Amino acid sequence: MDDLTYWLLFFSTSLAINISPGPDLFYILSRTIACGKNAGMVSSLGVGTGALVHVTAAALGLSAILATSAIAFSIVKYVGAAYLIYLGIQNLRSTGTIPELSAAKTVEVSSWAAFKQGMLVDILNPKAAIFFMAFLPQFIRPEIGGIPLQLLGLGILVILMGFVVEFSFILLAAKITGCLRRNQSISSWLGRTLGSILIALGIRLAFVERT
Repeated sequence: MDDLTYWLLFFSTSLAINISPGPDLFYILSRTIACGKNAGMVSSLGVGTGALVHVTAAALGLSAILATSAIAFSIVKYVGAAYLIYLGIQNLRSTGTIPELSAAKTVEVSSWAAFKQGMLVDILNPKAAIFFMAFLPQFIRPEIGGIPLQLLGLGILVILMGFVVEFSFILLAAKITGCLRRNQSISSWLGRTLGSILIALGIRLAFVERT
């Protein structure tokens, strides 16, 4: 495979993966809608940091533990599921009671809280760890050498592409939400929908098998 074909395949696959909706993206959108563009971007940085943890673990071979140990996988899975459900319930409660959602204001949240929650959403998703362990080795070129460094470099590229995709969604969501804030019922409905999706994703994660 020549270099051009290699990179086209890698980046097109990475783009498709990052566009696919999942807990990370829905969490980022929920933060953007409730708290504004800046909170959404900080949440995205937190998610990227969590993904970097998984990439580093894949490069060091630690992700194999989650792939082979039913106990380790189950612990991370159930903690992650509980955390997603918790965030979803928080979203449902806030959108139903905070009148600022109908105005130009946004719910105040610290940058650290948004960053930390985004990081935990990704770290506590065992499928993310297994994904990097399964996906990245397909693009390793043994003739170059330095397989752990290749894994780390490719993983960082996937994360950077994720930022591009997520920031695009954040800007679009912030613009749309700015218009919707004039209508309290629509704004609350949108927030409740995202909260319900987070809860559903948490329940789904709880039933994920180690495959």
